[in-house]
Amino acid sequence: MNKSIFKILKISLPILLGVFLIWYSLSKISIDELIEHFKTANYLYIIIGVFLGLLSHMSRAYRWLFQLEPLGYKVKYGNSFMAVFATYLINYTIPRAGEVARASILTNYEGVPFEKGIGTIVAERVADVLVMLLIIIITLFLEFDFIFNFFVDRFNSVKLIIGFLLVLVLGLFFVFYIKKSQSKLALKIKTFVSGLIEGALSIFKMKKKWAFIFHTFFIWSMYVLMFYVTSFAISGLHPIPLGAILIGFIAASFSVAATNGGLGSYPIAVYGAFAIFSIPEDPSIAFGWIMWTSQTVLVILFGGVSLLCLPLYNRNRKK
Repeated sequence: MNKSIFKILKISLPILLGVFLIWYSLSKISIDELIEHFKTANYLYIIIGVFLGLLSHMSRAYRWLFQLEPLGYKVKYGNSFMAVFATYLINYTIPRAGEVARASILTNYEGVPFEKGIGTIVAERVADVLVMLLIIIITLFLEFDFIFNFFVDRFNSVKLIIGFLLVLVLGLFFVFYIKKSQSKLALKIKTFVSGLIEGALSIFKMKKKWAFIFHTFFIWSMYVLMFYVTSFAISGLHPIPLGAILIGFIAASFSVAATNGGLGSYPIAVYGAFAIFSIPEDPSIAFGWIMWTSQTVLVILFGGVSLLCLPLYNRNRKK
């Protein structure tokens, strides 16, 4: 009974949150104004942004082959590509269900054992998390003065220092507690961290590790470039600081995990990040919606075609 309730909440809560955030974003900008931004947007930049997004997904599909090859499986690129897009599309309905479907597709059409397929997906997620952390560190380094002054202007310096020390002490206490505790939560965290470390080290044991690392950086470079290029589609955003692009991109990336595919949360995340740099409200929200919509159309189009074409593409496969 409890598991059933948990499953229902797992599916319904992100959707409800997304609906609430859609309402909230539309309370910040009228539908007429939002439609006007869509009408007047420069679609050349949107198309270029979509193309950059497509390149990142193509690279992700190709990178996956480097992980599967050492396991003894020569997977067709077409199956890898369609499995990746099917993942994105399915994640719009049930969070994280896409990863299960992705591994299942390779099991059905390439004979890759499900547990091995899942293992490679977990390992690539580790690589993605590490690159995301690197982007955050670079952003903090480049924009340290701005971020520091932003908090100093809004909080008393003494309170800021006390808050920092409090967070540091609580962090150290948390690490010590997790290290010594045998609770279920502590064990899950230990397993996650050890898996993260093991997954990161496994990358350097791959035969084509440098190709894998190159594609990992290429994927995320395309993500950032896609975000930056699409921003030119909206009048009223530029000139836009590099810090706003980076912080906006980070916030938007995390928003995708908050709701199904960033539904509702994506525009609000962009708006919140851009507000730090005093960028006007209306174009910020409009950009968030245009950015999310363009990439969602890409996923729906290629994801839908992939699900339809997978059986046809593999119709001659020997059982």
